Amino acid sequence: MKIIIVTQACEYSIDVALQESILEIKQKIQHFSSVPVASQILSVSGWELVDGLDLEDYPIVTEGTKVDLTVKCMMRPSFEHHSKIQIVVKFSARKHNIEVDRTDTVRSLKEKIYIIDGTPIKRMTLYFSGIEMEEEYRNLSEYGICEFSEIIVFLKTMSRLVAEPPSKRLSVVVQTSSSLLNAASIPLEMRDSNTVNELRQLMLSRKILPMDDYIFIHKQRIMRDNCSLRWHGVENGDFLYVFKGTVSRGGF
Repeated sequence: MKIIIVTQACEYSIDVALQESILEIKQKIQHFSSVPVASQILSVSGWELVDGLDLEDYPIVTEGTKVDLTVKCMMRPSFEHHSKIQIVVKFSARKHNIEVDRTDTVRSLKEKIYIIDGTPIKRMTLYFSGIEMEEEYRNLSEYGICEFSEIIVFLKTMSRLVAEPPSKRLSVVVQTSSSLLNAASIPLEMRDSNTVNELRQLMLSRKILPMDDYIFIHKQRIMRDNCSLRWHGVENGDFLYVFKGTVSRGGF
């Protein structure tokens, strides 16, 4: 079928198949318009299309659907004023807005967090989009961090009681796609220490979902099975979206 790619300058159509992944579609766009895959953000009605999913996971995309293409801006030279950005640093029970430079290293970010929060640098492990920022002398820009990016801080265990606050109950809503249960909204009570896999097993055991493989998404990010809801930054009242399918390692 054909979909219409909409940019600020023009519109054009490309042929796609429902079984194609979003990444494969981005590769077609790169071949057609020379926009690098890494610079592309595809969305429909404000909903970002995630690389790890196939087109058929998005029932809203049909013949003639207009797909918005946003091109990520290239990083400005470090001497420009606009190299300064605001990011959000989130702990399990608090968060801070911090101004950084795109050329700051992971180490210098930890130092700023220490100054603001008082958390010892040696206890910090930083994650962005589910990936550990383990190379301390890489620039933030090399990890793809931009304005309003969220950095998750985990504390290395010295005393588990100090490193991890007690688990708490969460009320979340699991939203299924239109191909599952007619796009049902399902309220659930979980603990923030529960993993995504435990959430999946709960829904399967209650026969809320039929037996199959599923992907869970929170704030347009694919969730990891063995990580807790707290790890993903899920908060009370948040929506989690579920689609049929699996994600390979390349999807993270």
